[in-house]
Amino acid sequence: MNPVVEEARVRKTEVVEKARRRGFTAEYKLRVLAEADRCTKPGEVGALLRREGLYSSLLSAWRRQRDAGELSALSPKKRGPPAQVPDASARRVAELEKQLAQAQVRLKRAEALLDLQKKGFGNPGSGTAQARRGALMRVALEAVDELGVAPVCQALSLSRATFYRQVRPKLGPVHKPSPPRALRPEQRAEVLAVLHEPRFQDAAPAEVYAQLLDEGRYLCSERTMYRVLADNHQVRERRNQLRHPNPPVPQLHATKPNELWSWDITKLHGPAKWPYFYLYVVLDVFSRYVVGWMVAHRESATLAQKLLAQTCGRQGIEPGQLTIHADRGTSMTSKSVALLMADLGVTKTHSRPHVSNDNPFSEAHFKTLKYRPDFPQRFGCLQDARGFCGDFFPWYNDEHHHAGLGLLTPHDGHHGLAAERLAARASVLAAAYATHPERFARGAPRPQALPNAVWINNPARLATSRQAAQ
Repeated sequence: MNPVVEEARVRKTEVVEKARRRGFTAEYKLRVLAEADRCTKPGEVGALLRREGLYSSLLSAWRRQRDAGELSALSPKKRGPPAQVPDASARRVAELEKQLAQAQVRLKRAEALLDLQKKGFGNPGSGTAQARRGALMRVALEAVDELGVAPVCQALSLSRATFYRQVRPKLGPVHKPSPPRALRPEQRAEVLAVLHEPRFQDAAPAEVYAQLLDEGRYLCSERTMYRVLADNHQVRERRNQLRHPNPPVPQLHATKPNELWSWDITKLHGPAKWPYFYLYVVLDVFSRYVVGWMVAHRESATLAQKLLAQTCGRQGIEPGQLTIHADRGTSMTSKSVALLMADLGVTKTHSRPHVSNDNPFSEAHFKTLKYRPDFPQRFGCLQDARGFCGDFFPWYNDEHHHAGLGLLTPHDGHHGLAAERLAARASVLAAAYATHPERFARGAPRPQALPNAVWINNPARLATSRQAAQ
């Protein structure tokens, strides 16, 4: 089995849907307690707490639990009463008030722009173009603080590049020396040592600053305390707030058919404005072959479960052979579909939240479907939609020469006929070259080859795009 696919099956690919509060494992608590017990000098415990983002009360509680042997039983618990549902009428009134306030702001802004145009174009004068541009610049400078650069330049038909060039001429690089008011290294070390004192280990810089002032002692400003802590990587959130995870990028690839599938659901317009029919399509990523499809009245996890089960049965999928990728729709992430895939021995992966290009093959297939010349604007009934799809998918699988497959059909790529087709094409091109070699300036032509591997989020391309962005 391919190591990349094996890694995708082994690692956890499910994205956390809800943000979770910060939790501490028993191993982490024991490690922090061991480090705290090794702290012997004044300030070392404070440095540890700030580095780990903890309070000293947590150390005390963990010590009691360690002595009682209860560390393994700890787990974060939900606290507080459930959130109250706001009144719908009050929420609607608040929305209308907000819209009214925004409309008033836009009206006032439009009136100001009209006055600005009258002021800028009211007296064109008979001077040169440079003089007129200078007059417009003076009018723009008076109004830019209130209205912004882009609206003012648009109202006066003035280029923003010209405005910025006049206001901020290009200068050479400026190397700023260290300001004379900056603390010396020994003074910064003194501030850090004070912040590490046991009495200040749980206190914010504002509290430390105030207590020192009450004692008749001034070291630096509150902001400087934050700078010193930030330079030493000791500014962290200690409160038990929600921490949103960074979803991993799904990186999947296939080197043969029935190794990686992609499936999605699209809407087909019904006879009236609001009714829809739902088209389920399961696509083999390597061969682009549609291995299963369904048209139904609704989007349902039960129907998706039925479609996937029958499709895997028809294709003879063995446990551990297949990975199925989908976006984060309700049917895709449903428990029944997940249990079905577990029973079939199929690995499931999902796109990142709010990322549309993590499922590109299904989206491209739907575009091919809906950009066909005979695709109707509306379907009269469910049987009408099934009849159209019954004609489309055989054409797509058996007759459509796919650009991503070296102009082979999905049927050829899925059923192992690619080598035979390419050999026949090569003989035709060789005969054409032997007959008229002058027509081929770059030598003997060769047919397009079938790709060796097909990726979802190729790591090489992701690295190249990141380098280009930087």
